[in-house]
Amino acid sequence: MVLTAIPAGFFAGLFGIGGGLITVPFLFFIFGSFDIDHSFIMHLAVGTSFAIIIPTSLVSVYTHYRFNAVDLNIVKSYGVFVILGVLFGTLFAAYLNTKSLLLFFTIVIFFLGFYLLLLKEKKVELKIKVKLINKIFFGFISGFISAPMGIGGAVMNVPILKFFGYSINRAIGSAAALGFLIACFGATGFFVAGRYLDVDLPLSLGFINIPAFLIFFPITTFMARIGAKTVHKLDRKKVSVYFGIFLLLVATNFLVEYLKY
Repeated sequence: MVLTAIPAGFFAGLFGIGGGLITVPFLFFIFGSFDIDHSFIMHLAVGTSFAIIIPTSLVSVYTHYRFNAVDLNIVKSYGVFVILGVLFGTLFAAYLNTKSLLLFFTIVIFFLGFYLLLLKEKKVELKIKVKLINKIFFGFISGFISAPMGIGGAVMNVPILKFFGYSINRAIGSAAALGFLIACFGATGFFVAGRYLDVDLPLSLGFINIPAFLIFFPITTFMARIGAKTVHKLDRKKVSVYFGIFLLLVATNFLVEYLKY
């Protein structure tokens, strides 16, 4: 778990992803090796991932903020609709089986990976005005999709914020802040869902595994700060490409898991 927590935290800061893209696959594999009801393995991995993202994203956001890479206005006005999407997405995820969640995860990540590879980085970030209808639509969709996947939302919101006109650095920093909101409501939702469904999972509160959380979060929070500093030293065009490639690798891994399931 320690070896997984290091890259999870680093990429959480580097890409503003919260670490869920690495944490969820690893936890899925680990929980699958124990005597746990296979119908709820993915739910446990997702819920635990959200709990880990909360402290990790806080460190990431603070570091990005120091580099003036967090737009608090978009976080507040757009984040309201993201949270609404998370609440509905958590209810949706609670009634999906593990194989369905895997397929859902895979399709979304493949699409976003190709989108980032094809999207060109703007040379200058002009004054950005986002229409309310776009905030409502994209905010709800990003929250709804992030909830079943156990991710902090940057996977969805970095491409969306770039579509709104933000530079890759500002998109990553602001998405990290949105990720904190998603993680708080996502973790709460999976905790409540697990209690409501009365699942019997060892050493867990609802769909949150306590030992995994305690092992991961000290390491991921430390590494998130390093990753967040690193991204502001890299070429913006390369960061977009790196992020796109990263998403495609993750999606490929989940496709393999889906085909084996």
